[in-house]
Amino acid sequence: MGELAQLPNIGEKVEAQLNQVGITTYDELKRQGAQQAWLHIQVIDPSACIHRLLALEGALQGIPKKLLPAERKAELKEFYQCHKL
Repeated sequence: MGELAQLPNIGEKVEAQLNQVGITTYDELKRQGAQQAWLHIQVIDPSACIHRLLALEGALQGIPKKLLPAERKAELKEFYQCHKL
């Protein structure tokens, strides 16, 4: 496991996908943001779901995805609806 798998919500599979799209560190993930990172993952994994997007946001905030503020969850769900394949 690398640096990203140490973050909340990020397991080996998501870390591998992030690495595959060129995101290998927390700083790179932070620069991309959860939404852009998720869009990159969706290119290589069209089954990437809302839970993956929420997990990325939680990782950036250092909290479990279930603890994301309701307003942020709503924003991410709207983004997901607009961009899902």
